[in-house]
Amino acid sequence: MKTDIPVRRYTDLNTYFRNAFGCRVQKIAVDAGLTCPNRDGTISSRGCIFCNERGSGTGAHQKGIAISQQIAVAKKHLIRRYKAKKFMVYFQSYSNTYAPLTTLEKLYNEALGEEDVVGLSVGTRPDCVDRPILDLLESYTASRLIWVEYGLQSAHDETLRAINRGHDAGRFISAVEKTRNRGIKICAHIIIGLPGEDREHVRQTARFLTDLGIDGVKLHLLYVVKNTQLENLYENGTYQCLSQDRYTDLVCDFLERIPAHMIIQRLTGDPHEHELVAPRWALDRNETFKRINRELELRDSRQGIFVNNTDTK
Repeated sequence: MKTDIPVRRYTDLNTYFRNAFGCRVQKIAVDAGLTCPNRDGTISSRGCIFCNERGSGTGAHQKGIAISQQIAVAKKHLIRRYKAKKFMVYFQSYSNTYAPLTTLEKLYNEALGEEDVVGLSVGTRPDCVDRPILDLLESYTASRLIWVEYGLQSAHDETLRAINRGHDAGRFISAVEKTRNRGIKICAHIIIGLPGEDREHVRQTARFLTDLGIDGVKLHLLYVVKNTQLENLYENGTYQCLSQDRYTDLVCDFLERIPAHMIIQRLTGDPHEHELVAPRWALDRNETFKRINRELELRDSRQGIFVNNTDTK
C-alpha cells in the first residue's frame, strides 16, 4: 500500500550536504578561544546555568593548537571513519562573532584557506552580531556555504530569564531579520527539558521558528554537566532530568510543527562522558535516534505534518 509519508521522516543534515555537494560532507568543530558577554561581565559573569567554563569547547585553543592544526587532525579522523570528501568548519565554543572584526576575519580566513573546506558554520548569540560582522560573513557566500547558528534555547522570555540567558526572544528575531536576504543560512539552537517548560512550551517554540522562516534547527537535550549552576539545581532536587521516553515524545512534537524543508542539524546533545552528571542515557545517541524514528512511525507522522493544519493534539 502506498503512503505519502517518506521513508525518512525528517530532513537531516547529511542528506542536505549530499544534495548540495554530491559527496559526504562532515563538520569539524574548532575552538577559536573567544569568550561570551554572558561570561566576561558585559551581561553577566555566571553564564547560562547549563554552560561550563569551556563553553562547550574542546580546550584546543588553550593548548595552543591553531585553527588550521585542529582542522588537519579532524580531517584525518573523518576521512578514515566516514570517507568524508568535503568539510564545514564549525566555530563552536562560546560566541564566535564576539571579537574585533579583524580578529574574526583572520580566524574565518584561516579556516576557509584549508583544503576541501566548503564553508563555515558560526555559532554565536543573537545579541553578538552587527552589520559589519554580517557583511564579512556575506562576503564569503559567493563561493562558500555560510551558516550562522544562533543560540535561542526557548521562545519564552520567562525561561530565558530562568536560565540566565541574558537576552530575550526579541533579540533573536532582530538577529534573524538582520541576517536574512544575505545568502547566509540561519540555524537556531533549541534546548528541550528546560526548567519550568512543558509540552506546550516546546510546541510554541517550534511555531515561533516556523513563523520566522529560518533554515535549520539543532535540538539539544538539557543534560547536567559538572561545575555548572544546573548541577547545583540537580543535586538539591530543584531540577529533574527528562526520561529518554519523554525527550523522544517532545522531539517528535517539535518536528511535527516545523516545516518539512527546515534542516535538522541535530536531534540531541553529545555530552562528554567524564563531564556528564545526568541523565546517563544521554550518552547513547544511537538509541535516542532509534526511539525518535520509532515514535514517528508509531504516530504515522513526519516533520511538518501540523504546520498547515489546526493543531488540536
